[in-house]
Amino acid sequence: MNKREFEILDVKADIIEDNDKEAEKLRNYLESKKVFMVNLMASPGAGKTTTLVRTINTLNDKYRIGVMEADVDSDVDAEAVKNAGAKVIQLHTGGSCHMDADMTRRGIEKLGIEDLDIIFLENIGNLVCPAEFDVGAAKKVAMLSVPEGDDKPLKYPLMFQVCDFLMISKLDVRPVFDFDIEACKRYVEELNKECPVVALSSKTGENFESWIDWLTNEIERFKKVEN
Repeated sequence: MNKREFEILDVKADIIEDNDKEAEKLRNYLESKKVFMVNLMASPGAGKTTTLVRTINTLNDKYRIGVMEADVDSDVDAEAVKNAGAKVIQLHTGGSCHMDADMTRRGIEKLGIEDLDIIFLENIGNLVCPAEFDVGAAKKVAMLSVPEGDDKPLKYPLMFQVCDFLMISKLDVRPVFDFDIEACKRYVEELNKECPVVALSSKTGENFESWIDWLTNEIERFKKVEN
């Protein structure tokens, strides 16, 4: 019996390659408009929305802030962000586990950027899919909460390889959980030597200024770059 000859197509590789091209177009567009976008990624319950609200309250007098809240369903997070004073749009992904560049572009078109300096994309809650898809952001920020455990960089390495800044969130509950901050930092350093790691609490404000200082420095550096 003769072997059947057929072509094997790596569909996922093609999808990611096409997405990367769209992401670069979007990134160049936002750079031309001097709009700084942050892709915020974390597991469900890590504290993304609480962190966004505190960030908005801290920087609202300095920057015009917009937020795209991506979720499978619900508008609870969007309502919280809106009440903090940011311009917001809710993005329902219809079951998709991540945002991609085209979905982000369409969200930006609906949100409108003419009156914005910063856009936060609160990505779908998980540590796997969002790490694979570039959305055209200037910076990728990841969050890992204390209740999740300090070994997550070992289990989900890609997220920690691609992020530009890592927040260890919910520092206020550390006494209840066995979370080794220094061990977590070592795991991240082995994957991504350039990534700052900051443990903080968005609820109490402990060490929150370290996140704000990093973010502000990155925004100001971005604004000074000539297109």
